[in-house]
Amino acid sequence: MGKSLLFLPDISGFTEFVQTTEVEHSQHVISELLEVLIAANTEELQLAEVEGDALFFYKENDVPSLERLLALSEHIFTAFYSHLKLLEKNRICPCSACSSAPKLQLKIIAHCGELQFLTIQNNRKPFGSEVIEAHRLMKNSVDSDNYVLLSKALTDTIGLSGSYQSKLYKFEEGTDIYDGKKLDYLFSVIDNDHLKLRSFLTPNKVVFNKPPSFTLEQEFPVSAAELLETLTNYGYRSKWKEGVDEIIFNVNEVTRLGSEHVCGQ
Repeated sequence: MGKSLLFLPDISGFTEFVQTTEVEHSQHVISELLEVLIAANTEELQLAEVEGDALFFYKENDVPSLERLLALSEHIFTAFYSHLKLLEKNRICPCSACSSAPKLQLKIIAHCGELQFLTIQNNRKPFGSEVIEAHRLMKNSVDSDNYVLLSKALTDTIGLSGSYQSKLYKFEEGTDIYDGKKLDYLFSVIDNDHLKLRSFLTPNKVVFNKPPSFTLEQEFPVSAAELLETLTNYGYRSKWKEGVDEIIFNVNEVTRLGSEHVCGQ
């Protein structure tokens, strides 16, 4: 058996984010971000598990080169923070979940070694000591929530030294002890100013250049936040008009500027 790559992108601040924000919108934000991370997988890694705020990828009997691994990490960081910028710029919801989402951060843990597998209900998943070590490394002493960390087993395999530096990466040595065993690693805190964030579409500005033909005023006995949610959440849109049978939209997306839906009758 050859060495396999274990690769775990982990959204930092998830626990506090969910506990202190509106649950429904925070679930949608995290769901979107996990989809973005999965789509940013340019090395055809296999997804073993979605672990709440983290993804557990592996590549069996193959460890990408140093250049490819660092390029993959940069690509994932870029995709993640580009999407957070979109959420920040195009949001219409003032709730805590939507307004605090841009404060989320990302860390990536990578390890390698020989894997064993379990098959449960036709799902084949890696397990064993290397999987345990990769997850232990997620509980490290790095003083940041925005970094990439590679185990010594991986850095030895791909030839990464502690002196490696580039515009984005400045690696340092680190060590932690888990259950009496010392695990060495290299890590680099990521400076987001060095990421080339992707541009995103902004909706066209609508200008009303003439007065309305009529106006209608009505008071609603609810809070402003509740009324805004009712107006902007497509899940309630079918109740606006008799004869509307269905509203088709992305149920896992927080409605924002540029969102679209299809009305079925």
